[in-house]
Amino acid sequence: MIDSRTPILVGAGQITDTTSTPSSERSRVAFCAEAARAALADTGSSVGAEALGRKIDALAVMEFFSDISPRFASPFGRSSNPPKSVANRLDARPRQLLYSHSGGNMPQYLVNRFAEEIAHGETELALVCGAELLRSTQNARKTGLAIDWNEDPGGEPERVGDKRFGFSDEEARHGLRAAIHFYPLLENAIRGGLGRDMPTHMAAMGKLFERLAAVAKNNPLATRREGYSAERLTTISDDNRWICFPYPRLMNANAIIDQAAAVLVTSVEKARDWGIPEDRWVFLHGCADGTDTWVVSERDRLDASPAIRGCARLALDMAGKTVSDVAAFDLYSCFPSAVEVAMKEIGLDGDDPRPISVTGGLPFFGGPGNNYVTHAIAEMMNVVRRKPGTFGMVTANGNYLTKHSAGLYSTEPKKDPWRRQAPRILQAELDAGRAQKVNPAPQGTGTIETYCVAYGKAAPEEAYIFGRLDGSGDRFVAVAGGHPTLLADMLAQEHLGRRVDVHQEAGRNVFRPL
Repeated sequence: MIDSRTPILVGAGQITDTTSTPSSERSRVAFCAEAARAALADTGSSVGAEALGRKIDALAVMEFFSDISPRFASPFGRSSNPPKSVANRLDARPRQLLYSHSGGNMPQYLVNRFAEEIAHGETELALVCGAELLRSTQNARKTGLAIDWNEDPGGEPERVGDKRFGFSDEEARHGLRAAIHFYPLLENAIRGGLGRDMPTHMAAMGKLFERLAAVAKNNPLATRREGYSAERLTTISDDNRWICFPYPRLMNANAIIDQAAAVLVTSVEKARDWGIPEDRWVFLHGCADGTDTWVVSERDRLDASPAIRGCARLALDMAGKTVSDVAAFDLYSCFPSAVEVAMKEIGLDGDDPRPISVTGGLPFFGGPGNNYVTHAIAEMMNVVRRKPGTFGMVTANGNYLTKHSAGLYSTEPKKDPWRRQAPRILQAELDAGRAQKVNPAPQGTGTIETYCVAYGKAAPEEAYIFGRLDGSGDRFVAVAGGHPTLLADMLAQEHLGRRVDVHQEAGRNVFRPL
């Protein structure tokens, strides 16, 4: 017998649009509702998709890129209450209307949260959904289309998640605010930990992401289906230019896409009441959430994630499984460093034959902002449905390898009552870890711990380093100050472990090699 309150996922919907003309009718919230209807239809409920939609009592929408970043701001307006706009299109009147704060971890976080509410009898049917229309936004701007995405359905949504910026004032003072800078810094730290030179590590990154590109090639929902080889991914060219060394363009998440996804979570009892066939049921056997040291420059180790390790361990322990029992993974893949760290912390060798992505990953499937993991969960549902009884793990990552969630999925029924460990217990363990002191006014000599070189459209513009001061061992953040000769040298020669002088110039720490 299965406990009637056991949470299950019962519907998944995904849309990728690479051809449609932008329109006022397909706004971001309308696109969310379109994916939600696909998820409702996917349940096969005997009450019908429309009637089932009216039973949604918790609805969460992932925060849109256009509401987060000035770079992606839309000139075409927005909904003042995205979850209510989606609910209205489904003729639903949810008790909970949630709009997430930024974070790629949030889809899995919300599935975990709703599963717990369902197990406690607090929620009956939850919808997690999101969408991005950056392709349409960009095309409409270029062609001068008149589009209106403004709507005011009334009320305000409840915000959920951690709204803190992912960077410190000290990092921001030096221009470090973006993922395209932090993940390359992490990458060179990983390379240093492995003792590799740059050509060897570049080849390894290409081999790793070649695996994702091969999955995308066979996924009709992927946006880049060329099936790039490792050589192609690591060769610098006009269409694979440096974004921030050591990452060329094809090793970065692809955000300029139109994609939407939705998943539905309910209980075994309600699934039976609503005539949802058991072959649509996917059990969340294990889950966890945790946050690493918030500020990247304050982390004890830059090539590790205690939170990923802890989340994977808890999800597996909750299910009574080990890593060897998992048939497929979808590891958050915004950049190679995110995958490399996750593999190490979960315990996957570089040559492990099991899938590390079921979608093709953010560079090749597509990186729809905070909503990628909704696609990963939806696709993992498809994977385990096609192979009943197998297990699949999804990992989710927010900010700069900072906020983490994990879920373990299978069609195999969960036989014991659904209970998760309180997230605060893992978080207390993580918070007890050591944080590094960052010196805001370093003077003297030190050693480069990691570095990256950021490009403009055609040439390097700035280099960033984390270093260690001689004597105190304090970490510091510094920049090259745009010095062209130094930037060229950093691309040509090894700079890990290089000795530098660091001093203040115009309110920033500036370094020069000794």
